[in-house]
Amino acid sequence: MNFIICLLLGFCLATLGSITPSFLNLTVVKYSLRNGKKATFYLITGYATVLFFQANIGAYLANILMKNSSYITLIQKIGTGILFLLAINFFRLHFTATEKVKNKKIPKSKSYFYGILMSALNMMAIPFYFTFISLLIGFNYFEYSLANAFYFSIGSTMGSFTLYTLYAVVAKKIEHRLNFIALKMDFILGCLTGVVAIGNVIYLLNK
Repeated sequence: MNFIICLLLGFCLATLGSITPSFLNLTVVKYSLRNGKKATFYLITGYATVLFFQANIGAYLANILMKNSSYITLIQKIGTGILFLLAINFFRLHFTATEKVKNKKIPKSKSYFYGILMSALNMMAIPFYFTFISLLIGFNYFEYSLANAFYFSIGSTMGSFTLYTLYAVVAKKIEHRLNFIALKMDFILGCLTGVVAIGNVIYLLNK
């Protein structure tokens, strides 16, 4: 497969996954306002480092699934359990957050490692890549190989880095628009993961 196509697929998917409000891009906005753009670029580089490996893992798991359809039901059951746990955790965070946590300034020297930590805590990245790459493989738009997965991951890293950088640059203009979403993010994520988990249960019971 042409490496340019893999790069473009990775870039487009990462952009799609990063454009919606999440704790990562909300963190970029607040971090940029608090610590400045230079420190934020280190933070984003930390994000991108982890996202490169997450995209690779998602591509590998998607390839395994498409070659071994007997694992689909088991993966669905495990995924459903994880979704329920995530939903419970998001609701817990929402209803127990009684007071606003004071923003803490982080030194530039630690921004990169802070970005790595934040991105590693993003449990939705691998399922996101896994789901969409499975669809691409199913529709014959993506053929898995180590080289293609590597090119795809580079493209996804570039896409995420570009979009997060855009968030950092326009932070002042969009901060007030994201405040409501930031306050309700845990509740919104809890509802979304809960609905998907219930849908999976209904699907599994009717199989």
